[in-house]
Amino acid sequence: MNFQRITPCLWFDSQAREAAEFYTSVFKNSKITQVSHYGEAGQEVHGQKPGSVMLVAFELDGHSFSALNGGPVFQFTEAISFQVNCETQEEIDHYWDSLSAGGDAGAQQCGWLKDKYGASWQIVPSIMGELMTAADPEQSNRVMAAMLGMKKLDLAALKRAFAG
Repeated sequence: MNFQRITPCLWFDSQAREAAEFYTSVFKNSKITQVSHYGEAGQEVHGQKPGSVMLVAFELDGHSFSALNGGPVFQFTEAISFQVNCETQEEIDHYWDSLSAGGDAGAQQCGWLKDKYGASWQIVPSIMGELMTAADPEQSNRVMAAMLGMKKLDLAALKRAFAG
């Protein structure tokens, strides 16, 4: 078992378990690993009902996450997003369609979407770094111009732009 030093913790109002179940249904090799509940202690601070879900630990494709039911105090913003690297257009389509269901993909561009919980994701081809850092800057400029016109990224179109 590998030790993961940093684990993202996602703050939800009351949908931590629902969100963890949704995310683990989207990604292969994923599972919920622990669920803890609020008790009587600290109720004057957290205000949550004893017995309600507090924290859900889960893995997405081998990466640890946690989801906290912390109340409506904090909301997600686009300042933090999760990048999903995809080998094929089929993977791009799967993650884009699954994660954007019930969310907001229409207002985003360049592969970004917001899921139904408000978390931001960027669904990108795994070769994007290569396309954007070509030795010939014209190739990267064409890729950037093509990408700016896309919401969901089209791998074939990005490769065509790179090739000129």
